[in-house]
Amino acid sequence: MALIKIANDLRWMNAGPLAGLGEIELPALQPGSSIMPGKVNPVIPEATVMAAAQVIGHHTAITIAGQTGNFQLNVTLPLIAANLLESIQLLSNVSRLLADSAIAGLKVRPERVKEALDRNPILVTALNPVIGYEKGAAIAKQAYKQGRPVLEVAIEVTGLPAKTLAALLDPAVLARGRHPWQARRGWRLSPAAASRAVACGSVASGPDRCRSRVPV
Repeated sequence: MALIKIANDLRWMNAGPLAGLGEIELPALQPGSSIMPGKVNPVIPEATVMAAAQVIGHHTAITIAGQTGNFQLNVTLPLIAANLLESIQLLSNVSRLLADSAIAGLKVRPERVKEALDRNPILVTALNPVIGYEKGAAIAKQAYKQGRPVLEVAIEVTGLPAKTLAALLDPAVLARGRHPWQARRGWRLSPAAASRAVACGSVASGPDRCRSRVPV
């Protein structure tokens, strides 16, 4: 199941480059599709899915075979052994194939990833301690409706400096699981200080009255 998950994720992220996610580019191992000229199929992930499906079939057969035993005798042991050995071989071979011929040679398309991240409404969550939930929701809805980056809309709506907002909405910092303020300063805004932070104009470099030192 894990191999199917990995292979399908690679297929989806590779889909495109125009209409799909197009976040990565897998090595082109096939000259073209038999249906559409010029199309490159993700043949290694597809082969991985088929091999994993075969192993699941083997597992089902082994399970049923194991249930057919009577007392101390099970006449299906040859089937169990054959399926188990073939499953081991399939998984070992396809795992190496997926790693060496697909994952090792994939290329990330940073411009496509950045475009998706910049417009992702989830970034607004980082602004909740500063501008509140309602204004954050309004920014997310406006950015989605207008097809604009969240940062661009947040600058217009909040009036906070672009440098401050860029730090707060940095996906690399947010992905580490801590708020940008906590990661850099070891403090966070209290609910009472949230409204004052907007008035101060710059949370990151503002005076002490703009922040509340609360243990994290």
